[in-house]
Amino acid sequence: MKAFDSPSAWDRMEAYDATPWAAGDDEEAASAFLAKVADGGPALELGIGTGRVALTLARSGVPVTGIESSPKMLEQLRAKPGGAELDVVLGDFADVPVEGAFSLVYCVYHSFFLLLTQEEQLRCFQNVADRLKPGGAFVLQTFVLTADQYGQNDWTDTMHLGDDEAVLLMSLHDADEQRVNRQQIVLTTSGSRFYPMSFRYAWPSELDLMARMAGLTREERLTGWDGEPFPHPGHVTVYRKSE
Repeated sequence: MKAFDSPSAWDRMEAYDATPWAAGDDEEAASAFLAKVADGGPALELGIGTGRVALTLARSGVPVTGIESSPKMLEQLRAKPGGAELDVVLGDFADVPVEGAFSLVYCVYHSFFLLLTQEEQLRCFQNVADRLKPGGAFVLQTFVLTADQYGQNDWTDTMHLGDDEAVLLMSLHDADEQRVNRQQIVLTTSGSRFYPMSFRYAWPSELDLMARMAGLTREERLTGWDGEPFPHPGHVTVYRKSE
């Protein structure tokens, strides 16, 4: 199944954070969790986007560096208060193309699954391990496909329904490749907009194996930033590099 060009989807969004169905609303909880894991040390965000989490984390006193592949998202980050002060590299976060060592590397809101092959995802783990200080942590926020979804070739969800706007999520599923091609379709009285994206999901056990191959150990897996225990369709996992 041919993948959509995901970076171009983000470039189509003129105001990502103002789109209520596009982004999570958990930056305060995420920042508090990540600041505790970072323990004052420098942090690196993979797929920093518009800085929704990074700017909140930076305001808590944690130095944050970011990697982003979308120039449009980076423009929106730079336009925010404090955005121009963040050190951000434009590039593929699988390569982790930054210098230095970090106490924390993190990737939120399922962005890790935008790496569309197992090889890319494993390379990311290995490069993250190289950038972590001894005792540093890699934190992933991802999801688990439900049993109903895994057994389907396609599905449609309603993400948002308003007086003059509806947002549909249409997905095609390739279970063999663990690939989902998805269209976010925005229907309004003035016309339609399409935001295509692709992702390659990985099961929790597969992520754990990638981590071990990179020299990292799973420390904990939680439902979310609030610390509720796994399992749940979404999860936050902390991997640790040995001292």
